[in-house]
Amino acid sequence: MKDIKSILKERILVLDGAMGTMIQRYNLEEEDFRRGWFENHNKPLKGNNDLLSLTRPEIIKEIHAAYYEAGADIAETNTFSGTTIAQADYDLESAVYDINFQSAKIAREVAEEFTAKEPNKPRFVAGSIGPTNRTASISPDVNDPGFRGITFNELVEAYTLQINALIDGGVDILLVETVFDTLNAKAALYAIDEVFEVRKMKLPIMVSGTITDQSGRTLTGQTTDAFLISIAHMDLLSVGLNCALGASMMRPYLQILDKQCEFGVSAHPNAGLPNEFGEYDETAELMSEQIKAYLDESLVNIIGGCCGTTPDHIKAIADLAKKYSPRKIPVHVN
Repeated sequence: MKDIKSILKERILVLDGAMGTMIQRYNLEEEDFRRGWFENHNKPLKGNNDLLSLTRPEIIKEIHAAYYEAGADIAETNTFSGTTIAQADYDLESAVYDINFQSAKIAREVAEEFTAKEPNKPRFVAGSIGPTNRTASISPDVNDPGFRGITFNELVEAYTLQINALIDGGVDILLVETVFDTLNAKAALYAIDEVFEVRKMKLPIMVSGTITDQSGRTLTGQTTDAFLISIAHMDLLSVGLNCALGASMMRPYLQILDKQCEFGVSAHPNAGLPNEFGEYDETAELMSEQIKAYLDESLVNIIGGCCGTTPDHIKAIADLAKKYSPRKIPVHVN
C-alpha cells in the first residue's frame, strides 16, 4: 500500500465529518454511556461521547463506516476528549487508556474492511488529539493573570498516555486538532516526539488550529502565520484549520497557509455558524459550493468537515474533490 505522503501529492484526501453530530442522531440516554463498564460510576456520564467506544462500540463503528462509504479517506478516532485532563471532569482518568486503545481499534477494523473492498483507495485512521479543556497560556482567574490552570509538563504527561494508547490501537496518523492555544499543541507535539523516540518509530502528524472569530486569531491571540511559525519546526504531514468558522470565512486564512506552509494544508470547517439553538443549518450542497472556492484556488491537500457535518456533507465534498488536483506542496530546501 502506498504511504500517505505519496498519495497526498497525487490527489486531495478527504477527512471525515463530525462525530458528535452523528452521535446525537442516536438519542442516547445515560445507560448508553455506562453499559458494561461504568454501571456504578458516581457521576453522570451522558454526553461524554468518547466512552461510547467502550459502551456502544457498534455505534462508533457504524459512524466510521458511514463516513468511509461517503468517500472519506481518513477517519478520526472518537478520542477528542481522551485525556486524563478532560476526563477528570467525570472522575474517569483511569479509563483513558481503554478509551483511546478501543477507539483506535474500532476505526482500524473499519478502515481495513473498506481498504480490502477498494485496494486502490486505502483508508487511514487519524488519532484525534483534542486541545483539552484547559489552557497553558491564559489565566482562568481574571483577578490573577499570572495563574495557570495547567502546566506544560502536566499536558505532556496526559498527552503521552493518550498517544501511546492510540498507537497501540493501530492509528496511521496523529492529529493534534482544534488548537486554540499553541502552547497546548506544543506540549502534544513534544509528547509525540518523546513517544516516537522511546518506541523507535514515527507516524505522520497533522496539526489543525482553530480561528475563534473574524479577528483571524486563535483564542490566545495568534494570527494564522504566527501559529504556523510556532509549529513548523516539526516534520508534519499537514497544517490546517478546523472548527469555529464556516467554509467561506475560513478561506482567507487558508490563503495565508497556502503561501507560507511547507507542508500539506488541511481544512475541516463547520457547516456554517451555529443558529440560536446551537445547531448547524448549512446543507451539504451549500457547504460544497463554498469549498469549491478552495479547490479552484488549489488551497488544500486534505479537506473534510467539523461540527454539523454528516456523511451527506462528506459525500458532496468527496465528489467535488475527485475533480481537482491537490495543492502543490513546496519542496523544502535547507
